Amino acid sequence: MSGLLSVRNLCKSFGALKVTDGIDFDVAPGEIHAIIGPNGAGKTTLIHQLSGALKSDSGTVRFAGEDITRLSMAARVKKGLARSFQITSILEGFTVLENAATAVQARSGSSFRFFTPAASESVLNEAAMAALARVGLAEAAHRRAGDLSHGEKRQLEIALALATDAKLLLLDEPLAGTGHEEGAVLIALMADLKATHTLVLIEHDMDAVFALADTVSALVYGRLIASGTPDAVRADPEVRAAYLGEEG
Repeated sequence: MSGLLSVRNLCKSFGALKVTDGIDFDVAPGEIHAIIGPNGAGKTTLIHQLSGALKSDSGTVRFAGEDITRLSMAARVKKGLARSFQITSILEGFTVLENAATAVQARSGSSFRFFTPAASESVLNEAAMAALARVGLAEAAHRRAGDLSHGEKRQLEIALALATDAKLLLLDEPLAGTGHEEGAVLIALMADLKATHTLVLIEHDMDAVFALADTVSALVYGRLIASGTPDAVRADPEVRAAYLGEEG
């Protein structure tokens, strides 16, 4: 089967340690595909490989039918594949709107210069506000990004990915460090984004994963041991023993 994102035999080693080992999977348009696994399973390395932040040793990554294996992270963003980071990557001294406008500029090729407020360009401002409205931060546009709550920063991080005009979002632990109320907002946001975007999600919150995901892939010691519907993966004996902490 092929999909919007198709990964074949993806491998990455650091010295003698094989961190991702022959990974194959497909992500269909409009689905939420969750990747789960214990700490050290290779999840973040895999996201680095998909986003272009880390060069793979072997294997291929195809996006929208095109081989993007050798493309840089910036080139992949321009193709429509964007990632949010496990640790927020916002510019805390800038306003929320300036952050979003900077992300719009990254995809638009405008005449933006780093020390000129990006929000002063009206075309950037309009697209940035649309991204902020989508994640529920329109009213916070003129606040300093560093003053946002942790959950709001996660919302802004997703807005930055949306502002690049992405078709597929790689979300690396968006619920990490959030409380119940903030987490509920983010879960609702991800469910809403499914109407217009494809999501690949790394997340440790299993309740969120099984509530949101159409497909779940379980990664253990760099290898995918199961991939399928949430119910099928949750019932898989190898997954239960290796990750969910239960006997098969």
